[in-house]
Amino acid sequence: MIMHAERDGANRPTIRVEGLTKDYFIGTNVVHALRGISLDVYPGEFVAVMGASGSGKSTFMNLIGGLDRPTSGTYYLDGIDVSKLEPDQLALVRNRKVGFIFQGFNLLPRMTALSNVMLPMMYAGVPHDKMVERAMAALQAVGLADRANHRPSELSGGQQQRVAIARSLVNGPAMILADEPTGNLDSRTSVEVMSILQQLNTQGITIVLVTHEPDIASYCKRVVRFRDGRVIQDQLNPSPRNATEVLLALPVDPLEVSTS
Repeated sequence: MIMHAERDGANRPTIRVEGLTKDYFIGTNVVHALRGISLDVYPGEFVAVMGASGSGKSTFMNLIGGLDRPTSGTYYLDGIDVSKLEPDQLALVRNRKVGFIFQGFNLLPRMTALSNVMLPMMYAGVPHDKMVERAMAALQAVGLADRANHRPSELSGGQQQRVAIARSLVNGPAMILADEPTGNLDSRTSVEVMSILQQLNTQGITIVLVTHEPDIASYCKRVVRFRDGRVIQDQLNPSPRNATEVLLALPVDPLEVSTS
């Protein structure tokens, strides 16, 4: 039996998917990656999407991020029927409405942290002085204003992921999609990233995070589990762990102090 989280229906969902399916054709074989998913995510939620490899969670994230199109079903992002948009319209909505954080950071190695954060605004046609102002504010929000002119090779893994988080914020998205954002990080740095995401969520930013780690999911307000292309569980987490409190209880490695 699927357990659905209860929520306030007064607000319009940031994400609404109804009967979402996705089929992949490999030769004469058909892979049913998603089998009729219906799911709402409301403003201000912090949702962990979990499931084994092949469960459909990554396909789901690609669809709600506008990186792929469903075979059937409907998807509304912040009230917009994404499934009916032309490719150019979809790219525009994706750039303005969705902030992405990836496991591999996806920073351009020859560009500074500031320039990497400015990238989404370049595609949105934001004036240069406004881009610099907003990018610096985003770096300040993740505690990296003093590293604005450093290139990725001059930053630790945790700092690179914070730059990626800053980049996801600059266009004021309706939601942030984080795909295994702690997958390449050690345990302490993973908690630091979750602390930043929790702080952003308390400011009202909607976050959907894919993870295979129950420990990371424990910091989220809601957990949705996928199996074989279907949602098998959808539960609120009444007591999410507080990442900032966890950090305070962790021992500090003296070797990390100089790079933090």
